[in-house]
Amino acid sequence: MLYLGIGTSVEAAPSRVVSVNMCTDELLLLLARPEQITSVTHLAQDRHEFPFWRTGRRYPANDGSVVSVAGHRPDLILTMGGVARDRARLAERIGAEVVAIPFPQTLGDVENSVRTVAEALGREARGRQIIALLRHFTAERPDNPREVTFLSDSGYSFAESSLGAEWLTLAGARVPDGQGVRVTAETLLLDPPETVIRSDYRRGQTSRGQYWPGFRFIEGVPDTRIVYTDGRRWTCSGPSLLPEIRRLRAVLAR
Repeated sequence: MLYLGIGTSVEAAPSRVVSVNMCTDELLLLLARPEQITSVTHLAQDRHEFPFWRTGRRYPANDGSVVSVAGHRPDLILTMGGVARDRARLAERIGAEVVAIPFPQTLGDVENSVRTVAEALGREARGRQIIALLRHFTAERPDNPREVTFLSDSGYSFAESSLGAEWLTLAGARVPDGQGVRVTAETLLLDPPETVIRSDYRRGQTSRGQYWPGFRFIEGVPDTRIVYTDGRRWTCSGPSLLPEIRRLRAVLAR
């Protein structure tokens, strides 16, 4: 993680926190006290994109830039990935600390993200609660995971070593050996899976994914079970997945 533009006391918890990335929106809304939150991105207010959109709409929206939050005079800016030099300089100019979280690659990285943001917010106890829940799910993962094919828009899936595949193990599922990040329609035709976990991300809207040949085929296979999942929670693959993992675990166990 990267800290830039220190403008607050390490003893005092920040009182005007903004997030300029949808994935840190998730962490902010899960970890902060409501009165600490000053602004979230416009994506956090979009019901098609974000699972907590109702909560996100309680706060002013920004467009993901430091310029768009400068008027709020934040003392802490949360983001994910790198921080461009001009953004860092602007944050320093307005007296804000920037905490940039790396994109998580493992469940351990998810823990680290929660811990880092919780510490920055002065909400360590809340962070420990979420980490403890994640570790409980990990300790109680089913011993004999069911092989499933996860399908997102246009047939995109999870490779064996991905964060998404790690989350699936907590639900009692595993991706097929040697599967890459995209499943072809030909693969489904030759070897139809017993279970498909299909993302419902923007399912109600017209998109090319809905007309991907693989979906048309697999929905006609009588021996294939299709389980829908809230695709918005998989976008960041952060702690908002915990209740969805609990639900999937129960569904797959039946």
